[in-house]
Amino acid sequence: MAPRPFWKGYLKLLLVTCPVTLTPATTEGKKVKFHTLNRETGNRIESRYVDAESGKPIDEEDEAKGYERGEQDYVLLDDDEIRSVALESARTIDIDIFVPRDSIEWVWYDKPHYLVPDGDVGEEAFAVIREAMNATGTVGIARLVLYRRERAVMLEPRDKGIVLWTLRYGDEVREPKDYFAGIKVEEPDGKLMSLVTKVIEERTRPWSAKLVKDPIQDELLKIIADKRKGKKVARPEAAAEPAPPPSNVINIMDALKKSIAADKKTKAK
Repeated sequence: MAPRPFWKGYLKLLLVTCPVTLTPATTEGKKVKFHTLNRETGNRIESRYVDAESGKPIDEEDEAKGYERGEQDYVLLDDDEIRSVALESARTIDIDIFVPRDSIEWVWYDKPHYLVPDGDVGEEAFAVIREAMNATGTVGIARLVLYRRERAVMLEPRDKGIVLWTLRYGDEVREPKDYFAGIKVEEPDGKLMSLVTKVIEERTRPWSAKLVKDPIQDELLKIIADKRKGKKVARPEAAAEPAPPPSNVINIMDALKKSIAADKKTKAK
């Protein structure tokens, strides 16, 4: 059963408008979550803001936003001043530009959401916008207030719906050349390439959500279930000291051959 949408509004392209709903495409609802408790009383511990100098608790009405311009020197902004620069409408996704579908690199993608028509009335207009993007190989760019911030968003046609991605801000993405520039460009050895390519081909499998299963969460759930039943949970043994890294230079070809041979033995067993 699909969860209830957390946002309702309108999708707009020039004079074409249709009501839509938006729901996050991912969820953390099944994650194991812990509360911090007072071990003696079993009561939850409450977090409160305190003055960094006096240590006294601060009431919510006395909190203010401050932009640091120097050490212990801040420019204060009130809520009205912050709201004055927000979008006029937080309920309309107005597509004002389109870009080629493959021109936005993955590093700009932030959080995906499912965008669907809200009722039968807007389905035709929604389908026209979706299929026009499909036909032209483009995605739409708009702005929207989500999670209390104005964000650039990308609308990507997908199946019968549209996936709306929030995009990272320009100053959040680091230039890859700053990190990759020092890597020496060398042509790999042909025999090594052939061997590694063979390994990759043998280990290639169809994508499945099981490939990103969380074993730690499964173990935590097992521990929780055992404790609820009153079972004693065994303490984990101390982790062994990691082996020191080899001091000699290993021949890559020999290492690959040994790895492949060991892998074959494991599969045979």
